[in-house]
Amino acid sequence: MRSKVADSSVVRSRAQGFSAAARQVFGRGFGPGFWIAAGWLLLVALCAVFADWLPVRDPIDPVIANRLNGPLTTNILGADGLGRDILARLVHGARVSVVIALTAVSIGMVIGGTLGILAGYFRGHFERGLMAVLDVILAFPWLVLLLALVAFIGQSLAAISVAIGFLWIPAYARVARANTLSVVQREYVLAARAMGASTLRILLREVLPNVILPVLAYGLVAMGLVIIVESALAFLGLSVEAPQPTWGGMISEGKRHLATAVHVALVPSITMFFTVLSLNYVGDRLRSRFDVRESNL
Repeated sequence: MRSKVADSSVVRSRAQGFSAAARQVFGRGFGPGFWIAAGWLLLVALCAVFADWLPVRDPIDPVIANRLNGPLTTNILGADGLGRDILARLVHGARVSVVIALTAVSIGMVIGGTLGILAGYFRGHFERGLMAVLDVILAFPWLVLLLALVAFIGQSLAAISVAIGFLWIPAYARVARANTLSVVQREYVLAARAMGASTLRILLREVLPNVILPVLAYGLVAMGLVIIVESALAFLGLSVEAPQPTWGGMISEGKRHLATAVHVALVPSITMFFTVLSLNYVGDRLRSRFDVRESNL
């Protein structure tokens, strides 16, 4: 009887902790700026998903008569140096940015998060060895490493996503480890150990639900950085190959027209600015709810 009472107490404690974390995410107090940023991100996501069905022009079809058209003319946001519609290229370029950001962050989150949870739970030699390896990766110049990976595995959408995702494994591992170190000292984890719960059950039922939310919040900030990294590769001509539109590629193509048609580079730059700003703002607001600080890493 006493064992059943203790077990029900642990279940209630875990459920209360998870429900409290959920209220932190969906509760009040975010303010209008948060919801404006979230609305912009939803718009970008919808453009990425439904790009083929939206009423926009062909993003790779050049119309020489529209070459370097300004905004609010024949083309709503203008046309580039080949007469291609900038709005259509922004919409289809959003798909590349969203796919790479989601894939790279998912790779880093799954692999790095798993390693971080294991390091924070088991500690000892495993933790020291893993953190040493991650420190070596973090110490290596990321741009040099990324260029080497892209040159080795190719410039396809999947290859670039994997290369950027690999570079995010150490960051996620450190975030997951920092939160795991805090969670494993809580009463419900200690009670589960005292009751003889297996290590796998503790990790899946007690630790993971309380670590996953701050890791997901950090993922939004990481997605903004991934978009910047992909755009930097596209600016250097090392992202997905033409004629597939990307925001970084549009900025790179527009730099030759800065003196005569600044909108060709300015429009994709502003779009990427608002997207990264929204990701950082939403991610920081969510991350502050879970107290994910650099000092804890």
